[in-house]
Amino acid sequence: MKSRISIIGGAMAALLAGTGCTTQQLYNTGQAWQRNECGRIMDQQERSRCLSSTSTSYEAYKQQSGTGSELK
Repeated sequence: MKSRISIIGGAMAALLAGTGCTTQQLYNTGQAWQRNECGRIMDQQERSRCLSSTSTSYEAYKQQSGTGSELK
């Protein structure tokens, strides 16, 4: 399931990148989409794990990924 989320999320980010969105807007859109997908998971423990992976702020994400500048 996680790899499917990554593939679809990557495709969605590529599509939105062509619209002139900032990386933070793309990140927030991806996080919202992933939270929606997590809501479909029936197992409570797995759903909680999935949702916890969507709680990383954009600033924390930038620090973790090593990206210091925002692309527009």
